[in-house]
Amino acid sequence: MPVAEHTITIDQLPVYFRQAPTTGAPPLYLHGIPTSSDDFVEFLELTGGIAPDLIGFGRSAKAGHLDYSISGQADFLETLLELLGVQRVRLVAHGWGAAGGLAFAQRHPERVERIVLLGALPLLPGFSWHRLARMWRRPLVGELVMGATTKLVLGRILRHAAGGEETWPPARVEAVWQQFDQGTQRAILRLHRGAGEAQLTAAGEHISARLKMPALILWGQEDPWFSSEFAEVYARRLHNAEIELYPGAGHWPWLARPEARERVAAFLAGS
Repeated sequence: MPVAEHTITIDQLPVYFRQAPTTGAPPLYLHGIPTSSDDFVEFLELTGGIAPDLIGFGRSAKAGHLDYSISGQADFLETLLELLGVQRVRLVAHGWGAAGGLAFAQRHPERVERIVLLGALPLLPGFSWHRLARMWRRPLVGELVMGATTKLVLGRILRHAAGGEETWPPARVEAVWQQFDQGTQRAILRLHRGAGEAQLTAAGEHISARLKMPALILWGQEDPWFSSEFAEVYARRLHNAEIELYPGAGHWPWLARPEARERVAAFLAGS
């Protein structure tokens, strides 16, 4: 189905999103870092729905005064959906996008029909940040690491996280590089510096009590950032959850295993 591109204004700042027609509650696709809604074009073609560039990423606003906390991401989603006139969604969230998405779902469980987590940031006890994130979290060190991130280095980071060269060909790396400006780098640093392990656990404290809707958890077993062990933990918290683990896949499991898109589409359709 055709995927349209739109830009609207929130608080006098641009917000970019993609949208494709669907029936019922639209899927809401939330990307991780350092990417954008580019990740979900093929998903939108299959299922329809909405995929924004989250604040700080892609073609959306990257201003320094924006709130890049988990709570701030949930606030952004509330405002976006209000402007679009969307009351209920089927949530599909990857990586960092799951932080704001799950925060929104815990605030408004009645507005979320189904949840799909794709290598989601663990809002769970026992998680500790990977080495690169620990450097980003350190003042000055994080800025130096960002300043040293060339296109070649960015490509290596993406391919390492994804589990292989073939998942991030040069054209895909180039597209991310074109959006990897100072605003996105600042957003990444602020996201990580506002999210210590205790804060992440607190952000997920109401998952068990409030999120009873059907859920699907897809994870690459070779994800070096968020261990696939947390797929099982999320499943226990969400109660009504199915799990799919993909051997040989990393942080973007659908890049190594394209059949994951079909699995998501079938789940969203209720089959």
